[in-house]
Amino acid sequence: MTGLRKLYENNFLDFASYVIKERAIPDAADGLKPVQRRILWSMSEMDDGRFNKVANVIGHTMRYHPHGDQSIGAALVSLANRNFFVDKQGNFGNILTGDDASAPRYIECRLTQMARDILFNNDTTDFGTSYDGRNKEPELLPAKVPVVLLLGAEGIAVGMSTKILPHNFNEVLKAQIACLRGQEFELFPDFVQGGAVDVSAYEDGRGKVKCRARIERRGNKKVAITQIPFGTTTESVIASIEGATRKGRLKISSIDDYSTDKAEIEITVARGVSADETIQRLFTSTDCEISHSANMIVIMNSRPVETTVSGLIEYSAEALKKLLRRELELEIATLQDRMHWMTLEQIFIENRLYKAIEECPTLDEVRNTVSSSLVPFLEGYDREVSLDDIERLLALKIRRISRFDIESHRKEIGDIKSKMKVARKKLRNLVDYAVDVLEGFLTKYGKFFPRKSSIETFSGINKREVAIANLKLGYDPETGFIGTAVKGVQSWSVSELDRILYFLDDGTYKVVPVQEKLMIKGKVLWCGPCDKEKVYGCVYRDKKNRIAYVKRFAIGGYILDREYLFMPEKSELMVFLDQDNVLLDFWFERRKNMKTRKGELLISDITVKGVKARGIQLCGKKVISSLKAIEILDEPDPEDIAPEEDTEQEKPDEPTIALPQEPKKTLDEISAEAEVLKNRMSNILKKFESGTPDLFEDK
Repeated sequence: MTGLRKLYENNFLDFASYVIKERAIPDAADGLKPVQRRILWSMSEMDDGRFNKVANVIGHTMRYHPHGDQSIGAALVSLANRNFFVDKQGNFGNILTGDDASAPRYIECRLTQMARDILFNNDTTDFGTSYDGRNKEPELLPAKVPVVLLLGAEGIAVGMSTKILPHNFNEVLKAQIACLRGQEFELFPDFVQGGAVDVSAYEDGRGKVKCRARIERRGNKKVAITQIPFGTTTESVIASIEGATRKGRLKISSIDDYSTDKAEIEITVARGVSADETIQRLFTSTDCEISHSANMIVIMNSRPVETTVSGLIEYSAEALKKLLRRELELEIATLQDRMHWMTLEQIFIENRLYKAIEECPTLDEVRNTVSSSLVPFLEGYDREVSLDDIERLLALKIRRISRFDIESHRKEIGDIKSKMKVARKKLRNLVDYAVDVLEGFLTKYGKFFPRKSSIETFSGINKREVAIANLKLGYDPETGFIGTAVKGVQSWSVSELDRILYFLDDGTYKVVPVQEKLMIKGKVLWCGPCDKEKVYGCVYRDKKNRIAYVKRFAIGGYILDREYLFMPEKSELMVFLDQDNVLLDFWFERRKNMKTRKGELLISDITVKGVKARGIQLCGKKVISSLKAIEILDEPDPEDIAPEEDTEQEKPDEPTIALPQEPKKTLDEISAEAEVLKNRMSNILKKFESGTPDLFEDK
């Protein structure tokens, strides 16, 4: 074990670093993972404008990538289906339906022209040794745009992971131009599958986006899914719909898949269910709406860095300026070398300096003669003539010398000077030149990449409101069991998304998911489906000073299966209420000189507050000896009471005798008498509270 621990300690950091840099995390400079970079480099080496078998590309890439043909083939197919840098021919699978690509020997690929323009320049590429030391491979490709934002990336390394969502080509380049000009910009994801995205919580690549399918209503009984969310396939969407149907969350009659190069899933809704209701339930219960959280970790300067979309755009803009500066400097140096040689060649041939070497017996004398003969013609020339230059002059062929055209030679020198002037101007105005380069890419390739995902703000759909209450929740107070498999005295219709709430006499409550069978431990005061709008009430008193408090509350936020208190610790519960039409009738403990022995309070007069609120004192510092909760029943309106029908048949032949009856009172008369009685009772209570002696006499 000691040796294993030592081996682990010595090698784990190297392993983690290798996985992070060489496998899972893309580099911000060219936006590629190592396998993608090696595939594109191999395709560049094989590029002759014609298609190559994918199997041949995989074999060529294995010279640089040590992890086998399976990983190379999968990465190549994925890269080709992004439609940016790989032109494909044959069956590369279908990202909509999830169908796999054909075998590598049957399909072909080649670099696109955009890849040649954006990714490759051997003069500005730094090379390193391949894993076996036999070949040279690029350390990074000189990408001129933020490729990682175009392709997106997802990878899991040791101790970290990355998920970068793909963005639109035109929008990325426009954001890069805005960054170069010092202007503000916003950038949001765009997906090949289309659909709609809500980017209100994207937070510059540190938040999440919601993706929705595009669903069309076709009459009252059919709906069709024509675009699917990013990260799904038609098969996964259909599987999620079938799963929701089996669980009773969705009611449909049939589902048909007509997808080809475009998604089309047609759904026939069940009898008694509307198409609009079905669309809402598709969003809440299936993969027609999913969320993606972005976690942008990339390699910058050989280190993993957490960044944002704006950070990647700024990094790419600075990298583009450095890359263009290097290209222009190399171009100027190449033009200078070319002009230097043409100048020496012109002097050597035009002035016939080659005749001076005819009498030289040795090679050294020939070299010295050429060097000394050039000196008079190079006064004020700012560049020395090297030995390589003399060797090139001596290597000139007679045919070249005899056919030398001085006019075309001077014209070519003039063209070189013009190109150098243009290159130096670009170098002085590097930002403008970078903008011109990006605008050239937009003009040339932008028309091929329109935005496919529409940016919308989704209206919130309450999943519990649209969920089908297809379960029967029962509670048996004798056994204490509650659940969908319990047949008890109380029962409720609930859905799988509902929650169970119960209160115990020890002052605690808990919210749990709907389940088949759950035993509640303790004396249950109330239990049932959790409704955040429902109001509860209770009266409790402090065990120490015996002061009573009353409160009304609603259940707000909660964590499932966590125990909460609805009254303070060291308190005892006097009464718990789950309705408002209750009158609290209470008596006080008899004390000396006490004038008031009894009180009452309508619970609906108490303000509703949070469950953590202490409540208000029920009767000040008086101690309650007994408390009764009386339910107030609503009296029926006399007008709502239907008169009883006379079931006896009329007997017209028998004489009727009119008996004297007491006249019936009208509703107004009854109300007037009730008002008089109320006033009398009020006067009696006032005298009672003031301590009038005659009220205590026994009459």
